[in-house]
Amino acid sequence: MKKLITPLFLSLFLLLSSCDAVVGIFKAGAAVGIFAVIVVIAVIIWVISLFRGRSN
Repeated sequence: MKKLITPLFLSLFLLLSSCDAVVGIFKAGAAVGIFAVIVVIAVIIWVISLFRGRSN
C-alpha cells in the first residue's frame, strides 16, 4: 500500500503545479487580449475621426 501512495502523491503534486501554470498563462492571455481589443477600438475611433475632420 505504501508503494502505491508515494507515486500517487507525487503525480498529484506535479499535476497541481502544472494546472497553476496553465491558469497563470490564461490570465496573462486574457489581459493581453483585453489590451489588444482596447487598442483596436482606439485605432478605429482615430481613423473615423480623421475622415470626419477632412470633410469639414
